[in-house]
Amino acid sequence: MSGSRAGTAGYDMSIIFSPQGKLYQVEYSFKAIKSGGLTSIGIRGKDTVVVAAQKKIPDKLIDPSTVSSIYKITDYLGCIQTGIVPDAKLQVSKARQEAAHFHHKFGYQIPPNVMAKKVADQAQLSTQHASSRPLGVSMILIGFDDELGPQLFKMDPSGAFFGYKATAAGEKEQEATNFLEKKFKSNPQLSRDETIQLAISTLQNVLGADLKASDLEIGICSRDDTKFRLLPEEDIDNQLTKLAERD
Repeated sequence: MSGSRAGTAGYDMSIIFSPQGKLYQVEYSFKAIKSGGLTSIGIRGKDTVVVAAQKKIPDKLIDPSTVSSIYKITDYLGCIQTGIVPDAKLQVSKARQEAAHFHHKFGYQIPPNVMAKKVADQAQLSTQHASSRPLGVSMILIGFDDELGPQLFKMDPSGAFFGYKATAAGEKEQEATNFLEKKFKSNPQLSRDETIQLAISTLQNVLGADLKASDLEIGICSRDDTKFRLLPEEDIDNQLTKLAERD
């Protein structure tokens, strides 16, 4: 047995701290997010917020309209899920229940920051009970807040969550983050089109491929239309044309 393996022996079988103060099960869940081979992007502009990912169809016989990593939580909140698909669906289902409960109790739509905290709290519970495993999924949540404007949050399997100007998750997370950091150095006030185009160009850059409209899926909320929507293929095509002309 190697030295490093001896150090983790037994401590990665359950949610218990190793002598180094690590929770290996939680660390493995972060690796599971990258194992799906997908990369997701979230970008917050001046009046718009978008999530985008490459659309990968695992089998030629699958109906492409049934494959998506973007989910609607309420009419005004949406997310992109990166990682293990069944875990993603469970997390979205719980988020929808929380949103419905909040709306029933208070009479107004759940704000994005409250939703983010509830999803993160739910994830954190899995890091302290030996009877459950952490979910191998990272949620990037978007919505439009009447007071705060466009909102973008990312929730980890550990239960941590932060608000972002731009973020990424998945296989090429680090490359995408580096690319976005350069773009946001000057703190740009991105318009609707610029926000969408930056999401597309980030994906194209880190994947090293020219993507067609059918290879992409994009969710959006903006001041003009605070409802969460999926961009139709022809709109994505228009943005790809504008992006090509700009370059």
